[in-house]
Amino acid sequence: MCLARRHAMGADMQMLKGSNTPVPTSALRVELGWRAGPGVPDADASALLLVSGKVRSDADFVFYNQPAHSSGAIRHEGKRNTDGRVTDTLLVDLTRVEPAIETVVLAASADGGAFGQVPGLYIEVQDTMRGTPVARFDNPGATTETAFVLGEFYRRQGAWKFRAVGQGYSSGLEGLATDYGITVDEPQQAAPTPVAAPAPPVAAPSAYTRPVAPPPPAAPPAAPPEPVRLTKVTLTKAAPSVSLTKQGGTSGALLVNLNWQVRKQFSGWSSKFGRPAAMHSDLDLDLCALYELTDGSKGVVQALGNAFGALHQPPYIHLDGDDRTGAVSTGENLTVNLDHKNAFRRILVFVTIYEGARSFADLNATVTLQPQHGAPVEFFLDECTVPSPVCALALITNTGTDLVVQREARYLVPERGVSPQRTVDYAYGWGMNWTPGRK
Repeated sequence: MCLARRHAMGADMQMLKGSNTPVPTSALRVELGWRAGPGVPDADASALLLVSGKVRSDADFVFYNQPAHSSGAIRHEGKRNTDGRVTDTLLVDLTRVEPAIETVVLAASADGGAFGQVPGLYIEVQDTMRGTPVARFDNPGATTETAFVLGEFYRRQGAWKFRAVGQGYSSGLEGLATDYGITVDEPQQAAPTPVAAPAPPVAAPSAYTRPVAPPPPAAPPAAPPEPVRLTKVTLTKAAPSVSLTKQGGTSGALLVNLNWQVRKQFSGWSSKFGRPAAMHSDLDLDLCALYELTDGSKGVVQALGNAFGALHQPPYIHLDGDDRTGAVSTGENLTVNLDHKNAFRRILVFVTIYEGARSFADLNATVTLQPQHGAPVEFFLDECTVPSPVCALALITNTGTDLVVQREARYLVPERGVSPQRTVDYAYGWGMNWTPGRK
C-alpha cells in the first residue's frame, strides 16, 4: 500500500510540455540531470530573472561564471557525478526574488555537442524544507539543440508556479542569453575606416565679430558594461591540462574550491578494504597545498598546525577556512595570488581525510579553479578503488613563459606509519621534513 502511494505521488509530479503546477514559496532546489557516458556532452544549468521578457542587466544571469544573484534569490550550486548520473543544481529562494521580477527562466546549455546526444535529460524542482520533489519534466524531445529553456517560475495572483517549457535553441548558451538581453563577450571586428567629411566653408571676415562663449565641455560617455564571459574549461583524462596564460587568467586571485557529497551513508566493514570505511556526516576533508617558490623556499598550506598561509606575502597562498559540509557554495577554498605568479615555481593542491572515514571510497567530489580573469577550470575526481586517505588534485606549474594547470586526480596509499602529507611529498619529490601536527 505504501509503495503504491509513493508511485502515485511520483506520477503526479511528472509534467508534460506546457503544463504548470503551483510550487511552495520557500527554498527550492532545481536539479538538471542526465546520464554520463562516452560521447555524451557536458551540460550546464543557468537561470535568468526577467522583467517583461528581458533581463534588467547582465547581473540577472546566473550561471557557472556568475554563480550568485545579488538579491540572494538564486545561486548556482554546481555539479555532482554519482555513479554515472550527473546533476547540475541551482538553489532558489522565491521569497528573495525582487518584486519587479516576473519570471525566472531555468535553462540548460550543452558543451561539446547537442542535447540529442544527452540521454535521460530532466529538470526536477525539489522542496528543500521537506526534502520532497514537487515538479519534474523529463525528455523535452531534444535533437540538434545546444541550449534549452526547460522550465520557468512565474508569478500568478500573488503565488508562484512552475511551467514545463521545452524550448530549444541551436545557437547555444550565447544565443539563448542574447535572446533575453544579455551582452555576451565576443571578438570585436574592426570598424570600417571612416570617410573624411569635406571641410566646412570658411566665413568671410567682418568688421565686427561678436565674441561667442565656448560651448561647455561634453560629459564623458559612460563606460559600457563588462560583457558576460561564457567560456569554461573542463579537464579530463584525455585533455588533462590547460594554459592559464592563454586563457588570460594570470593575474588577480585564483580561487581553488573542493566540494563533495557522500554517495551513501553506511556504517560497517568494507569488504573491498577489509576494514571500516564508512563515510559519516562529520566527514572532515582538508584542502592543502605544497608550494615551491623561485627563491628555493618550500612549504605547505593546510589547516593542520594552523598553517593557513598568507595572500600578500610569501607564500602568496591562503586557506580560507576549514569546512565540514562539502557544500558547493562553501566547501574548502584556497586562494592563490597570481599577481605574484613570478614567485611561484610549482603548487600542488591536494586533499586529505582528517576524520570521518578511512578512504575516499563513495565520495563524489568536484574541483574548480576560478581565476579572477579568464575561464573557470573544473574537473571531477575519479572513483576511488584503493584504500586512500589522500588525493593529489591539481599541479600548477610556472614554466617561465606559461602558467599551466594539470589535472592529477591521483589517489595515494601511505605506507604504514607514513602521514598523508609525507606520502604526497614522496610522490612528487618535494623533499621536505615533516613533524606531527594537529588542529
